[in-house]
Amino acid sequence: MSVVVLTGAGISAESGVPTFRDADGLWEGHHVEDVATPEAYEAAPSRVLRFYDERRSALARVEPNAAHHALARLEETLGDDLLLVTQNIDDLHERAGSRNVVHMHGELLSALCRACEGRVRWERELLDHPPCPGCGHAELRPDVVWFGEIPYEMDRILEHLGRADTFVSIGTSGAVYPAAGFVQHARRSGARTLELNLEPSEGSMWFHDSRHGPAGVLVPAWVDQLLGARLA
Repeated sequence: MSVVVLTGAGISAESGVPTFRDADGLWEGHHVEDVATPEAYEAAPSRVLRFYDERRSALARVEPNAAHHALARLEETLGDDLLLVTQNIDDLHERAGSRNVVHMHGELLSALCRACEGRVRWERELLDHPPCPGCGHAELRPDVVWFGEIPYEMDRILEHLGRADTFVSIGTSGAVYPAAGFVQHARRSGARTLELNLEPSEGSMWFHDSRHGPAGVLVPAWVDQLLGARLA
């Protein structure tokens, strides 16, 4: 059994992490174009760095929920047959125990050097422009994939989608590409597709099955079902 799971903002929202955008289109009180594009960084680097420094600091105030823990439990059984792809930049999957995680949109606890292109784990502020541990240049920026940039590990993700038996999308809007197109890729390759979401996503029509409700309820129930069928 080969399983690919995609998680989005909805799974972390139940831990208290703000969702990607509020109903008014703002991202934690900011216009997306002001904090999540390369152009925004060039125009006002201090504003962008402060925004991500605040989000990094806020991670200490949230904890993994039942959905995160259920996926970690699934990995304990499936091992490398499970690939967990997340659009989230928090570390809640890892804190729950998941190890085989692809952060396609980068990570808050990582910094990217614009000088040497090195990536380094980072838990402190970036606002004071610290030197890169690798090259010494003060060119560190958040290791987050902004609009207009290419997500990480796309080749690996598409390879796994192409041979998956099951694809499950959890807590995603189905509005942000390329992740929104994963269900179609997996389905064309023969995978069974399942959506677990608070409400129907924009891509619900592509799933063989859709279940709606809190991730903290739906995900543990699905994991129990899958592991039960595997043992039967």
